[in-house]
Amino acid sequence: MNKEVIEVPVMSAKVRALGLPCSTAVKANGFVFISATPPVDMVTGEMVRGDIEVQTEASLKALKHCLEAAGTSLDKVVMVRIYAVNSGLYNAINRIYARYFATNPPARSFVPVASWQFDIENECVAVA
Repeated sequence: MNKEVIEVPVMSAKVRALGLPCSTAVKANGFVFISATPPVDMVTGEMVRGDIEVQTEASLKALKHCLEAAGTSLDKVVMVRIYAVNSGLYNAINRIYARYFATNPPARSFVPVASWQFDIENECVAVA
């Protein structure tokens, strides 16, 4: 198996600055794996604050940015995991999510988690 760690502008530096032991994006065996992506502004590297729709939009923009850095795109995503701090946010998250995956959406899981410094993260697997 060949494994290639992808340097993602802004996001990889943020992960390193936080001292996290993970890679933002990895290519292996024809797939791209994107680590859980919080609502980070891909220009400034700062966390985006706001309601769940604002944070979902920022998280999905960051996910798209990571995919493109790895040479793939949202339309090649086969699996998404949404981690959110409250299952009551499901419908609001879906309103934004549906704009990013309007046709032929990928398989998906929704996982409620304990609170963080933000309310949502998205991770995915895509065809390279």
